[in-house]
Amino acid sequence: MDPGSPQSGRPRQPDELVPSRYAVRIGEIEVLIISDGVLPLPTAMLGHNADAADRAAWLDEMFLPPDAFDWALNVVLVRSGGQTILIDAGLGLDPDLNLPRAGQLIRRLESAGIDLGSVTDVVLTHLHMDHIGGLLVDGVKDRLRPDLRIHVAAAEAKFWEAPDFSQVSMPPGFPDALRATAKRFLSEYGSHFRLFDERSEVAPGVIAQRTGGHTPGHSVVRLASGSDRLTFAGDAIFAVGFEHPDWYNGFEHYPEEAARVRLDLLRELAATGEQLVATHLPFPSVGRVAVEGEAFRWVPVFWDY
Repeated sequence: MDPGSPQSGRPRQPDELVPSRYAVRIGEIEVLIISDGVLPLPTAMLGHNADAADRAAWLDEMFLPPDAFDWALNVVLVRSGGQTILIDAGLGLDPDLNLPRAGQLIRRLESAGIDLGSVTDVVLTHLHMDHIGGLLVDGVKDRLRPDLRIHVAAAEAKFWEAPDFSQVSMPPGFPDALRATAKRFLSEYGSHFRLFDERSEVAPGVIAQRTGGHTPGHSVVRLASGSDRLTFAGDAIFAVGFEHPDWYNGFEHYPEEAARVRLDLLRELAATGEQLVATHLPFPSVGRVAVEGEAFRWVPVFWDY
């Protein structure tokens, strides 16, 4: 007898004890934030231009370990105007970099009752492997619509034809894995691309907007319906970026420009008070930005049950 079956008299244990999806409504737009898992990465990646003592002090203040910790990896599903839009696609398969706790998106979409064939559009903030890999998992492409539209900035597609890694600060193996994954993705999905220059309205109230910085075609996604607003910031903002927006993240291909983009975006979000979600903020990463002295403060929303 199954020890968790009704006949056993014991309650069945859930598949996951920690929630991995969180729903938000932005006016008439339905938003579902889904955790693809976590990425264990060195803490030096948080600010490779920062003094090591300053970086250690921030980690200590946040009760985080000094050498490595788990970065969240969030994906967003949006329904608007009859369209179902996936914003980024997670890691997919581990590219031999010891990232076994990510790559959960497809399974978690299924557990949420979302059929891959219902997805009409994909918006990619950029073509790093942890944003596109879910679409490269075996069997996924066959389950997607043949007329699937993939929205990506033209500058991003161009960049990955001959990517520049001269200013990044990544652990060994990552540049090669990023190159290989992007090359394969361009080959398999390039015919589905709907390229845009600066901005594109993907669905009613859903706009992809190029920021550059992190990569040349890095984009954010703006959601607006009625008086409600939410920005999915992709990799423009990391957890340390509120207190230290000038710290360079190791995955930024053009870190000086990325810091400028981050600062501008934080100023805007603090002024408007709109909601923010980002790829690598702790799940579900829904919150707002407040000014704190000469920097900023992250204000997570109270979970709405």
